[in-house]
Amino acid sequence: MSRLSLVVAAALLALAGCKQKEADPAAPPAPVSGTAAPAGGTAPPAPTPAPAPTGNPIVDAADRSPDDRALDEGRKPAEFLAFTGVGPGMKVAELMAGGGYTSELLARAVGPSGKVYGQNPKVILEKFAEKPWAARLAKPVNAGVVRVDRELDDPLPPEAKDLDLIVANLVYHDFVWMNVDRARMNQALFAALKPGGRLYIADHHAAAGAGVTAVQTLHRIEPAAIRQEVEAAGFVLAKEGDFLRHPDDTRDWSTSPGAAGEKRGHSDRFVLLFEKPGA
Repeated sequence: MSRLSLVVAAALLALAGCKQKEADPAAPPAPVSGTAAPAGGTAPPAPTPAPAPTGNPIVDAADRSPDDRALDEGRKPAEFLAFTGVGPGMKVAELMAGGGYTSELLARAVGPSGKVYGQNPKVILEKFAEKPWAARLAKPVNAGVVRVDRELDDPLPPEAKDLDLIVANLVYHDFVWMNVDRARMNQALFAALKPGGRLYIADHHAAAGAGVTAVQTLHRIEPAAIRQEVEAAGFVLAKEGDFLRHPDDTRDWSTSPGAAGEKRGHSDRFVLLFEKPGA
């Protein structure tokens, strides 16, 4: 496999978001209460405990999948929804939606009167997203999600206009190493939003001074590099969030799932919310 293929594969695994933390082999699960372990064998695993309620009905919905719930600890979906202010009837979009974890949260938030455009470029669909994305869209809760197969240079269809919110969740660094024409992309996002519409970008902190130099090796980027590009398209920074911060992160390890291991979900991440002026 070529170096480029290895890099692509590592980054795509980061977007898939499906791998869960492995159990500690030194701590086998206790047998289910009332069930004896088979003679000479290992006790059957205990059932997975139900996640603690967050108080957010979208996040706590009983029909959310176990795979999605497994990602919640690192993604902080209740805080994400509150920070963006997404709500019923809104029109929103997600860039590089992958298998759709965030798109489904958005669909639940906007409800049947809203709309979600879930965009994926061809390489993402071919490498990992086609099957889980199609399965996601088949769920009734995602009836309002519009599948968008387009490249990132021009990511949204003409009918996606006057949007309230666009989300790029932990993927802007990928746009850099993928050599996306980000100036063109950001101009298209600006045009798709209504006046006062917002662009949400979260990503993994790179070390101070790294700029965009760690986007391939460590899957990290400095927020200043993103601000420079996004503000050049006409956006203004509305606010920053700290709900994904991990100040103890040394920022010198790769956030790719294959490399992060037990550190996955514990990178120091920044959150930027930009606004299109004119509301």
